[in-house]
Amino acid sequence: MPNIKSAIKRTKTNDKRRLRNASQKSALRTAVKSFETAVGSQNEDTAKAALVNAIKKLDKAATKGLIHKNTANRKKSRLAKLLNAAKA
Repeated sequence: MPNIKSAIKRTKTNDKRRLRNASQKSALRTAVKSFETAVGSQNEDTAKAALVNAIKKLDKAATKGLIHKNTANRKKSRLAKLLNAAKA
């Protein structure tokens, strides 16, 4: 347990950020999974909507620094490839 005032504040802010990051990362994973299940159900309209939502979450996470920019782009590319393969 920290004794210095600035260290106490730092632990509080770290805890807040950790919880926020965990929540956003969980929402990101949920969006990607919902897209994958929509592709599996062969419903093209639902899959496109889920893809738009997943891409939005990935872009936001990359902007906020939650994941790296290249990681977000790689995941978006793979999701688009999955949708195109399901269409064909």
